[in-house]
Amino acid sequence: MSGEAFEAVVSAHHGEILRYLHRMVGHAADAEDLFQETFLRAFRAYGSLPGDANVRAWLFAIATNLARNHFRSETRRRRAYGEVRVSGRDAAAPMPEAETISRETGALVEGIVRRLPVRQRVAFTQRKIHGLDYEAIGRSLGCSAETARAHVFQALRKIRRSLDGHGLLPEEPQR
Repeated sequence: MSGEAFEAVVSAHHGEILRYLHRMVGHAADAEDLFQETFLRAFRAYGSLPGDANVRAWLFAIATNLARNHFRSETRRRRAYGEVRVSGRDAAAPMPEAETISRETGALVEGIVRRLPVRQRVAFTQRKIHGLDYEAIGRSLGCSAETARAHVFQALRKIRRSLDGHGLLPEEPQR
């Protein structure tokens, strides 16, 4: 494989893979490390990839496996959950009320998603944030498309329950 061909693959998918890994691990430095490892492994195996393969799904599968391995490390897990960062702003600086509420809600949702079981978190993130279809999600998780769909459904149900417990879901209109 030529360097140019692989460079085109990296160029086409680097942003979404890096964002995916950051959402999965919650720590920018770890996400960057996993991102580099994802493309290193992809480079090594790219020549053996079938010509009709879905490169995007394949990259997500590599990234997913690396993220899973990341969560097996207790010290990294503590660091991912223990740090709170406010990007681009002094954390002590006052924020407008709406922005504060939005950030708090976003942090709550991110925390809920991070506490999901790994397979549900991966399936939810790949479907709702990155728009992968259930076939691609299933391939990345090593399961059927129906099982991937079930993981997304279970994740959504847990997220809704948790948000409802915090009073953040709107009232259902009465008919």
